[in-house]
Amino acid sequence: MEAIVIGGSGATGRELVRLLLEDVRFTKVRVLVRKAYFEEQDKLEEIIVDFDKLSSYHQVIKGEVAFSCLGTTLKDAGSKDVQWHIDYDYPLDFAQLAFNNGVSHFVLLSAIGADAKSSIFYNRMKGSLEEAIKKIGFKHLMILQPGFIERPNSNRFGEKVGLKAITFFNSLGFFRHYAPIKTHQLAQAMIESVFSYGSNVQVISLKEMRALTK
Repeated sequence: MEAIVIGGSGATGRELVRLLLEDVRFTKVRVLVRKAYFEEQDKLEEIIVDFDKLSSYHQVIKGEVAFSCLGTTLKDAGSKDVQWHIDYDYPLDFAQLAFNNGVSHFVLLSAIGADAKSSIFYNRMKGSLEEAIKKIGFKHLMILQPGFIERPNSNRFGEKVGLKAITFFNSLGFFRHYAPIKTHQLAQAMIESVFSYGSNVQVISLKEMRALTK
């Protein structure tokens, strides 16, 4: 199989690309990036693109399966408008171009609580993206909704505090659906979802993600 990835330089995306390159089921891994990031490897094709002009690169958005890990934080984006542009517009453009080129499987990294009608901006953004991609019509669409993503060597103070807090509440039996999942486990679940579900749209819970990595 050939895979095409956006968001490959992020914490989960890096693990995804690494695992795809190690996986004998994949013969080619194309990664769309803003600037050069990966070391040269036989199966890897790194393609530098301008995400604001993604349609100009439509000819390389091809393969059997497309993975979307692209996303940013409100702090890094600087405003809700910019975050929406990165987290919603870019993945949706990517999905439409992939579909137009005959990609049959699309794997979207979303988030728990995604709801297009939510009053919470982040949840509304993620939910709106899910709904928009569902309408495209992929033969196979896998949507993963993790809670807390445990990133290796994170230096973000908020993440460290959040991890300790959610781990504590989990130990008391609360908020289990927000339990942390490591980036490499999440990436593996994204890959295994391609080979595990036959329905046209599959929303994958944390429990199901863990089952996919066993």
